[in-house]
Amino acid sequence: MTSEELILSQAQELRRGTVVLACLALLDEPQYGYALLETLNEAGVTVDGNTLYPLLRRLEKQGLLGSEWNTDESRPRKFYRVSPQGAQVRDGLMREWQDLVASIARLTKEI
Repeated sequence: MTSEELILSQAQELRRGTVVLACLALLDEPQYGYALLETLNEAGVTVDGNTLYPLLRRLEKQGLLGSEWNTDESRPRKFYRVSPQGAQVRDGLMREWQDLVASIARLTKEI
């Protein structure tokens, strides 16, 4: 494996854990899955539908998201929104993220 392939592989591992936090951060306002997918990708949080949709269902099952169907349009869409518990978890994860970034910054300052 080349260095570039290894970097891409390891970067994907780094991003994988951040998708939950990104979703919880973006879903203060209701969004349907495809719009969320586009927003994440435009922001540089690369994720595909085969990853995002199961994640949304899992977060909903855990009580971190609520959802409702919008049937006003010709194509029904399921909208997701962060729940009160999801907001608490998001805030805790944000603190963890900030602590981790600060720790990595301290560690890499010497490099």
